[in-house]
Amino acid sequence: MMTENIEAMLTRKNINPTAMRLLVLDFLLKQSSAISLTDLEKGLDPSDRITLYRALKKFEEKGLVHSIDDGSGATKYALCENDCEAGHHHDLHVHFFCNTCRETSCLPKHHIPQIALPDGFKSEEVNLIVKGICNKCVP
Repeated sequence: MMTENIEAMLTRKNINPTAMRLLVLDFLLKQSSAISLTDLEKGLDPSDRITLYRALKKFEEKGLVHSIDDGSGATKYALCENDCEAGHHHDLHVHFFCNTCRETSCLPKHHIPQIALPDGFKSEEVNLIVKGICNKCVP
């Protein structure tokens, strides 16, 4: 039953549901925070790093996941909200990086405010990272 739901998620985004893509999406659905390619590789060991990377890039291209540059040196990936689509992500929300556990979390209820740019400037990507201590690590 769960495989059918995962397969349907891929099909809705016009992604061919290969065995590896099903495994990658299943793994992403079980995460409580954004993950790096290395995290995915460890979680699905043994697997081919290139194949995993291609799956993540396809998911991102089709609006299933978004990438996050949290300043840690490794791009993280998290599932998108339902209204993202191929080539256009609508989930402009704040991300939180915990300095203690080093996890990056999406905060979808906290939207990035509109930034008024000077004339002649065109925004192509907006990323807002808040760094601190998450609710799991606060003493």
